[in-house]
Amino acid sequence: MQPIAMTVLFVVAFGAFGFTLLGRWRLMRAGPWDLPFDQPGERLRRMAKFALGQWRLPRHKLAGIAHIFIYAGAVIMLLRAMILFARGFIDNPHFGYWLFDTGTPLGGLYSFVKDVLVVLVMVGILIFLYYRVIRYLPRLNLNFEGVLILMILSGLMLSDVLYDGATIARYGDHASVWEPLGSLAAIPLRDLPQQSIVFWQHLGFWTHVGLILGFMNILPYTKQFHEMTAFFNVYFQPLGPAGCLPNIEDIEGMVEREETLGVRRIDQFGAKAVLDFFSCTECGRCEDQCPASNTGKKLSPKDLTGALRDFGYKHQWVLGTGGNGQDGNGEPAPHLADLVGNVIDPEVLWACTTCRACEQECPVFNSYVDKIVNLRRHMVMEQGEFPAELQNAFKGLETVGNVYSFANEERADWAKGLEVPLMADKQEVEYLYWVGCAPSFDDRSRKVARAFAELMKEAGIDFAILGPEETCTGDSARRAGNEYLFQMCAQQNCETLNQYKFKKIVTTCPHCYNTLKHEYRDFGGNYDVMHHTDFLLELMRQGRLKPTQPVVGTVVYHDSCYLGRYNDIYDSPREILKSIPGVKLVEAKENRDRGMCCGAGGAQMWKEEEPGDMKIYQKRTKQMLAPLPDTSSSCTIASACPFCMTMLTDGLKDLELEEVRQLDVAEILLRSVRGDAQKPATEPSTAEAQAS
Repeated sequence: MQPIAMTVLFVVAFGAFGFTLLGRWRLMRAGPWDLPFDQPGERLRRMAKFALGQWRLPRHKLAGIAHIFIYAGAVIMLLRAMILFARGFIDNPHFGYWLFDTGTPLGGLYSFVKDVLVVLVMVGILIFLYYRVIRYLPRLNLNFEGVLILMILSGLMLSDVLYDGATIARYGDHASVWEPLGSLAAIPLRDLPQQSIVFWQHLGFWTHVGLILGFMNILPYTKQFHEMTAFFNVYFQPLGPAGCLPNIEDIEGMVEREETLGVRRIDQFGAKAVLDFFSCTECGRCEDQCPASNTGKKLSPKDLTGALRDFGYKHQWVLGTGGNGQDGNGEPAPHLADLVGNVIDPEVLWACTTCRACEQECPVFNSYVDKIVNLRRHMVMEQGEFPAELQNAFKGLETVGNVYSFANEERADWAKGLEVPLMADKQEVEYLYWVGCAPSFDDRSRKVARAFAELMKEAGIDFAILGPEETCTGDSARRAGNEYLFQMCAQQNCETLNQYKFKKIVTTCPHCYNTLKHEYRDFGGNYDVMHHTDFLLELMRQGRLKPTQPVVGTVVYHDSCYLGRYNDIYDSPREILKSIPGVKLVEAKENRDRGMCCGAGGAQMWKEEEPGDMKIYQKRTKQMLAPLPDTSSSCTIASACPFCMTMLTDGLKDLELEEVRQLDVAEILLRSVRGDAQKPATEPSTAEAQAS
């Protein structure tokens, strides 16, 4: 072709691209360098599965398939770009790095696959145009950028076909099954004068090359930057337990050294967080599943990420240059401004339930909860700014070890009449039952604790409780941003637990389960922890619990976020319910890892919801009622979390449907194991009646 023109184009395009990437690199290096490099084999496996294999995209079927078409076409077109770049320097229209030369077996196969994918890419583009222009999806950002990118992709595909067609027509090549699109495009060009054919060949070539290099340069300024960064983002995703929050070490020392607790400024986000900003595709899948977004709150995970990203882009050239935080006039430096209040509305942060529905849905494994909690940490521990209702919860945790502010000496009162032993008396048991705050102090949750204790006694389990020695795990404090209070609870509980001997901890609270199992490891607490649904199913399989008596009724099961998305426990509660004679288990449309949060997580249990169209728990209750045949006493919403039980019970009250009962899986199982035969799943059990 024209080597001089190609050289000039390369120098300009790659020079501009390199300058842009330098700015992005400065932004990544402004904060802590926290990219993990452990377990390379597992990281490569996940990258192959989720980045190369696009494993999460088919969750949105039509859009996911369209993206896979375009993605596959882009991968194939990378080789095409390399071939055309080479042809720009040499006068050989059939050159393909020898292996892929026109006429060779591999060259022919590649050309055929390329043409097939060109068609699929165009189909994908039409699907995306349909969603952006005709049937607008609210989760998408409706702007010119999205349409422009689709037009560029269309231009790339069409210019490639034009170049192939003109090349075939110019050199008199015959139509080939290996180049179906090029052969078709050559038909109307064959009868043109040679000079015209050359013009169309050059137009196709330079349009294609120009669009590639131009697209490369606009990538870092658009959501399409994820095409370059998503592979790295998937590779560097955390490999530990889902949703584990970063631990702040030496809080007291940080306070003395006047170091920031949590995140205050954009340059305090680590390299992985910035990589998340780069990789956001603005697809809105996170927003689609976010319970706050779906009930009209200000929070949108997509917009939160976009706001932080755009602020970083704006100041990337001055970040990491040091200074005292002031500009030349003694005013606060714009790039070191507090994010909360200037970039992010506090109401956005406090609307989050930490349910991880956004993270479960993100195709490039962006995280959101850790960023929100880190911003909360600074607000709570340094600014003292948080919803007023949380003051009572914090005070209760700090003074008496529970958010209900009851005397801790009352922790074992729920077990009166059941002869449940204390660890202080036994010292060593097979199972330690971690009761938790709600089952210890909340009247409704106490009935669940009694039912579970009765089941363990029925199975002959050697267990005990801590009673007054147990304090709150601190989960709500940590998610609310009060890391200092959480660590105080964690250290105290680990000291208590480590003085006793037991094989396993079992608990009825998913929040306690998650904290004890995963987050106490940083404080010397390495425990084998089971949720009571896993434990009960194991006892049933061993024949130690036999659900023989019918419990008549239709039951729909609600998935707890901290049991499901955090710990992948979906089947155990369902298997228990399916094993109970008389129970007809039905499913809500929003179930398993797409089950909507009840609205209690992330310390929402202890505060009022932010303004919105409706309460989260109200919407979730309506979803759970949808698959039930009616709203009579023969229908039950089952759960396996005390927080969820409270929220769903409130939802039924608001809807004036209290005849539909809300029961824990353990309560339903006890009816079948102990008797109460032929009673609907909504009638009180023996344990419930005793507790009342």
